[in-house]
Amino acid sequence: MKLILFGPPGAGKGTQAKLMIKEYHLPHISTGDILRGEVKNNTDLGREAKAYMESGKLVPDTLVTEMTKKRLSSPDIKDGFILDGFPRTVAQAKALDEILPGGIDKAIYLKTTEGVVVQRLTGRRVCPKCGTNYHLTNMPPKKDMLCDQCQVELFQRPDDNEATVKNRLHVYLQESEGVLDYYGKQGRLTNVSGDLDSKDVFVSIKQILSSFK
Repeated sequence: MKLILFGPPGAGKGTQAKLMIKEYHLPHISTGDILRGEVKNNTDLGREAKAYMESGKLVPDTLVTEMTKKRLSSPDIKDGFILDGFPRTVAQAKALDEILPGGIDKAIYLKTTEGVVVQRLTGRRVCPKCGTNYHLTNMPPKKDMLCDQCQVELFQRPDDNEATVKNRLHVYLQESEGVLDYYGKQGRLTNVSGDLDSKDVFVSIKQILSSFK
């Protein structure tokens, strides 16, 4: 199965990716991880990307596409993959169709309402030592504002305030509209309500993917 997982910040994309990896034994391909790996390994692509990043510029579409193409040539993806963070533009989506014979099998979009996104992200707290995420309502720490493992005080990310969360959602919806429309016209896009509990979301995803097993 060649899959793409779409969703705005706070949609639960990370949680669903983990459940899908466990259920389907597919590699999870995150363009963010690819980028960091190329930079860390000091590859030609990594050095080129690092130059953009250090100057405060966005890494160009062509470079991100080339990194993704390289990752998709690895033997571990022969039975499929879960792609996360790519494509972000119609140009990237068209490039992906050229990279993959027959294109992707399914794009799943976790469609999530503003109120749910705001509730999830403004309630998020993070351990500065181990990076574990908590939520004041959905997954609180055992002791007030202390990490269960490290026993250090949790903090709220600066971009998890309500105004910033709403702006991030607005930007995502604007940027993703063209790509979602692209896969919708191909008949490869299916929406799943990201407002549901994570277990119910995964049940819906498994129903969608049942025809591929």
